[in-house]
Amino acid sequence: MWVYVIKRFQAFSTNLDLTPAQLSEGRKKFEGVVSCLNTAYFGTASTTDNAFFIGSWAKDTHIRPPRDVDLYFILPLSVYQRYEAYGGWINKQSALLQEVKGKLLASFPRSDIKGDGPVVMAAFDSYNVEIVPAFRYDDKEVSYYVCDTKNGGSYKKTMPWHEVAEIKGADSRNNSNVRPLIRMLKCWQAYCSVPIKSFYLELLAVEFLDQWAYRLQSYYFYDWMCRDFFAWMTGKANSFLNAPGTFELLWLGDDWKSRAESAYGRAAKACDFERVNDMASAGTEWQKVFGLNIPKYV
Repeated sequence: MWVYVIKRFQAFSTNLDLTPAQLSEGRKKFEGVVSCLNTAYFGTASTTDNAFFIGSWAKDTHIRPPRDVDLYFILPLSVYQRYEAYGGWINKQSALLQEVKGKLLASFPRSDIKGDGPVVMAAFDSYNVEIVPAFRYDDKEVSYYVCDTKNGGSYKKTMPWHEVAEIKGADSRNNSNVRPLIRMLKCWQAYCSVPIKSFYLELLAVEFLDQWAYRLQSYYFYDWMCRDFFAWMTGKANSFLNAPGTFELLWLGDDWKSRAESAYGRAAKACDFERVNDMASAGTEWQKVFGLNIPKYV
């Protein structure tokens, strides 16, 4: 029984991987933006200094087709001091984002560049690059201040490396199943227009696998992993998640719940078909959840 599961989910995983050309292009966009900002703020054209990937590029959870490239750019302390010296009712954080936007527009005048705290977003043909201007919170390079433009403006403490460590640690203790599950969930999110943040899906994947009975298995159990995750996820509606490091409470809501319930029903049918080796019927049900990235025939 279940003779097609391994082949199907191995192919699915491969289909979600970025191609070498897509990886190269993402790094190229990172380097171009970083070089521009280093020239503006540090007088050097370095493509790597004072910046690092965050989000899926830092956690190795990106999928095809490519999404945004996210990065932190660490500004000099003198910039923070300059804006803190401003008086009046100016929204310092909004003004800072507009300054960074202006530096980028000078180098990329044909790009659509917007500033909306805490991110400056530069739209390129191949990728959108989301830049988070930041200041070091401490000398250990663990915590950073980023701009929050709401309610007159303020700085928010973030700990991006804790998010990376959370995924790395969870993947290690769960037989390297966390990243594949996250990638599959992002595929479902995109294909079924699921109204939930990718970051929340990452945290849910970690929490689910840490308690799943088959967490130390591999591809042979991926059909059950998907089915059981969707069933488990529906029970998380209207609850909170904890952000790694800062322990900020994140409200899940339930806008996504009906889509999770539909995904569970289809995944359960697909698992039944996998059990009796009905390759095409199982593939049809999986494609209702994940689209054409998961093959119907293997």
